[in-house]
Amino acid sequence: MDTITRMKAFIEVVESGSYSAAARKIGRSKALLSKYVRELEDELGTLLINRTTRQLSLTEAGQTYLLAAEDIIERLDQVKESVRQSGSDVSGTLRVSAPRSLGSSEAMLPLIEFAKAYPEIKLDVDLDDRVVDLVEERFDVAIRGGVLSDSTLIARKLISNRLMFCASPAFLKKYGVPKEPKDIAILPNIIDTNWRGRNNWPFVDKDGKAFTQNVLSILEANDPEVCKRAALNGLGVTMVPEFCVHKELADGSLVSILNDYIPEGNAFYAVYAQRRHVSAKVRVFVDFMADWFKNKK
Repeated sequence: MDTITRMKAFIEVVESGSYSAAARKIGRSKALLSKYVRELEDELGTLLINRTTRQLSLTEAGQTYLLAAEDIIERLDQVKESVRQSGSDVSGTLRVSAPRSLGSSEAMLPLIEFAKAYPEIKLDVDLDDRVVDLVEERFDVAIRGGVLSDSTLIARKLISNRLMFCASPAFLKKYGVPKEPKDIAILPNIIDTNWRGRNNWPFVDKDGKAFTQNVLSILEANDPEVCKRAALNGLGVTMVPEFCVHKELADGSLVSILNDYIPEGNAFYAVYAQRRHVSAKVRVFVDFMADWFKNKK
């Protein structure tokens, strides 16, 4: 049994005037409270309470210890209340990890809108394509794309986000429109090296079975924005997340190809460490992000 529990038992016995009264007050047995006080005295190596058949009285050491114990318990209660309030207070710094590609796309807009909606929260966004360790590196939440593997993290889906295979109209006019994934194997391709498969691009056949196609690269970069710009300039076919090329597909400056072979399941998620008590600032951030993308559908 910890010292704080014994200390609280000692204070209750003294304030109640007897073991019996203290036992009734806190719902513990008289024998248990007596045991706690004896253990405390053994730990300190001195007698705290003079025991008689009719009443209790403190020894000199007991009087000194009582004042110190009451001060310690009060301080602990103050700390507990302070931490509780900070956990429910929507303020402070919120550290967010997100892919670099978010920094130059519409997907950054909800982060900006959140900062406007909650000015009392300082948003610290770290754009990095590597998968950070949230706990070790002290991030509150991360935005991650792709197909999440099994994890101890809590994940909330924000929006579906397919991988798109794109090329410029001029490129397709020159090389022809690929009909099957094997048709792009010998074409110039622009590879986003953030994709773990690198030049092995993922597809599904007509039965929904997954397979990969090895492609030749003419340019490789660890930024989908660079890959998109290269494709816009007619350099080759690229595979990038849908959110990166939404505008370009809409205005026709890029054309989506191999649509019947695009795998599903990719999405953006807000992920955070699994804890018993999630801070208010994390809760409001995740809820805000989910609502923002929901309203954009």
